[in-house]
Amino acid sequence: MSSTGTEQHPPTALVVGASRGLGHAMAAELLDRGWHVVGTVRDTAARTPLHDLAERADGRLTIEHLDLNDPGRLPRLRERLAHRRLDVLFVNAGITNNQRTPIGAVATADFVDVMVTNALGPMRVIEALEELVPPAGLIGAMSSGQGSITNNTAGGREVYRASKAALNMLLRSFAARQSGTGRAFVLLAPGWIRTDLGGPDAPFTIEETVPLLVDVLLSRLGTPGLAYLDRFGRTVPW
Repeated sequence: MSSTGTEQHPPTALVVGASRGLGHAMAAELLDRGWHVVGTVRDTAARTPLHDLAERADGRLTIEHLDLNDPGRLPRLRERLAHRRLDVLFVNAGITNNQRTPIGAVATADFVDVMVTNALGPMRVIEALEELVPPAGLIGAMSSGQGSITNNTAGGREVYRASKAALNMLLRSFAARQSGTGRAFVLLAPGWIRTDLGGPDAPFTIEETVPLLVDVLLSRLGTPGLAYLDRFGRTVPW
């Protein structure tokens, strides 16, 4: 079992955006490895797969509510988690739209929606909760290989690509400001996965991908600095 905890302090991860898809699967994988997990869902009323998971988790999974596009909720979440030590803080967020529309034809509202959800929202969470992460802990976010400027030789999905490149830059700036803490910072590029975002034609399943992502995530614990990595732990060019 991978962990940073002791008998007095079970290792704990906060997975933001865990109601379904990759975030839900990462929460389940961490539970399988003996971790305690706090997972967030956006809708306060709807039942999600995370609620089903909580019923089987023997009290090791706590569900919190958070809408990335509503920063007013962050102080209250910070208060509720004030007694928790987060060995891992990981933000899983991703929406897309106008996949084939050239950037000059994208509506301003659509551009702002993707940028806020994929870049600004995750960084607001990280800024608000980073004090709960100890010096040997890890802060990370779900990026994408499509956020790589170097690897963009085909174009397409321009707003989504830009939002993930922005997330990469923002977390890199944050990590630079936090360089004295000794924390690990990770941007994960999972690949094209069969999720609601990736669609049914994606070549890889959640089941075969998520254990690799969690392996990479936990392997970075205790390694200061920022890494941008794919699901095999290989460096993705910026």
